[in-house]
Amino acid sequence: MKINKLLFFGLFALLIAACSSKNQEPTQASSEITKYEPNWESINRHKAAPEWLADAKLGMYFHWGPYSVPAFGSAWYPHNMYKDKNRVRRYHEENYGSIYEFGYEDFIPMFKAEKFDPEDWAKLFKATGAKFAGPVAQHHDGFAMWDSEVNPWNAADMGPERDILGEIFKALRKEGLKTIATFHHARNGQRNAKDTAEWKKAYDSHYVYHPDLPTSTTDPKLRMLFGNFETIEEFNQYWLDQVVEVIDKYSPDILWYDSWLNLIPEEKRMEMMAYHFNNGLKQGKEVATAHKQEDLPLESSVLDFEQGGRGDVHPLPWMTDITLGKRRWMYVEGHPYKTADLVVRNMIDVWSKNGIVLLNVSPRADGVINQEQRDVLKQIGDWMDVHGEAIYGTRPHVLFGYGPSRGGDGHNGAFSSTVNYGVKDVRFTIAKDKSAMYTFLLGVPEAGEKVSFRSIGGYHRNIPPGKIKDVKLLGSDVDVEWSLTSGDFFITMPDVEYNPIATVFKLDLEK
Repeated sequence: MKINKLLFFGLFALLIAACSSKNQEPTQASSEITKYEPNWESINRHKAAPEWLADAKLGMYFHWGPYSVPAFGSAWYPHNMYKDKNRVRRYHEENYGSIYEFGYEDFIPMFKAEKFDPEDWAKLFKATGAKFAGPVAQHHDGFAMWDSEVNPWNAADMGPERDILGEIFKALRKEGLKTIATFHHARNGQRNAKDTAEWKKAYDSHYVYHPDLPTSTTDPKLRMLFGNFETIEEFNQYWLDQVVEVIDKYSPDILWYDSWLNLIPEEKRMEMMAYHFNNGLKQGKEVATAHKQEDLPLESSVLDFEQGGRGDVHPLPWMTDITLGKRRWMYVEGHPYKTADLVVRNMIDVWSKNGIVLLNVSPRADGVINQEQRDVLKQIGDWMDVHGEAIYGTRPHVLFGYGPSRGGDGHNGAFSSTVNYGVKDVRFTIAKDKSAMYTFLLGVPEAGEKVSFRSIGGYHRNIPPGKIKDVKLLGSDVDVEWSLTSGDFFITMPDVEYNPIATVFKLDLEK
């Protein structure tokens, strides 16, 4: 009898374990790695871009905080308001008074977010086509957008008195989206409480420092907002403690870091990476880290180019963060926005080169994403609904494409979000199972025109990864006339109403 009971309970335990494993998201190397140690040898065993991230292609985030209240200048308002002879200082003094009477901290009670609707935002991001989303968890200004026990300057205790990060994460997960938390606070640490020469030229701390400025305060609480700790070592631990708190409380799928992460000591960066990856193991999910410049290894972190990109296909997935605003990241009153065709065509270029796009929107201080931005996002989403199969889950072809317009390598100067592509610019993607190749014309072709795609035709080196069986125009059931010769590949443009953003042909391939 005892043996039968043991067998019964043993079999029951195995059944429960089997059912649990079916419902659990597989983890990268979960069967091989049980813990990551805070050293690069261990950390670099983690894959930089999980499969789901390589498949996702599009994420969204938002610059939103007390700096949204003045809605003037840029997200660098808290930096510039303390600079002498700066236009932001002049604006501040004209509208709010002297910086000695009305400091940056005085914007916080005005940042009420009274119309913030996380469920609406999550639906908006999903409808745009995003597969992951989240907030700027903390910008350079030192204000935390989550319910923090580490940072007294946080959205749950003051301003909105709401857990912004927690609420949006909950809404995003309800919509089936992955989550991202971006951190920009490495630059918040005050590194320039030194001599006058440093005060004048310093750029590696967000707040301008001078003994006569309010930023030099010794008030125990206020100095934390300005990153003005007794020692920079104390700030570095504060930097890490805040990231760890977000990992513990919210388990982001992606941690993303702005520039100046190199200012944080290497051992703190290693602690952060190991902690994040171990939390992924604990949660039974694949997580990722993204960074800029040379501050994290490519083996374990995705490289991001701010408003930039790559000039050619890269073997590793990479990322670019772009903003819907013409130039600004936060909400600025009267600032214009990019058009949907400009945004999508530039995103196609990124996707064709193995890139992932992180698109920024700019809410008002009251929590409204205005109609101008929503209109552009609606157009992007409508296009993605029809053409998504050419994007999600695809991989780059050996040739990203061709044409008269192309972005270059690097940050900003490569302009991955502002190149004026046209119909003569062609881009390619490949279905992951190689069952199809997608050909993008970044504009509206002329009906009846016989277009040559010689670079992928005949016996050239860049031919599709399988024999072409048929050609279809996505978004239409019209028959497409095409031909393949020993030296070229042709498609005759059908007589249809084309989408004004971009045109996509699907080449069905023999596997």
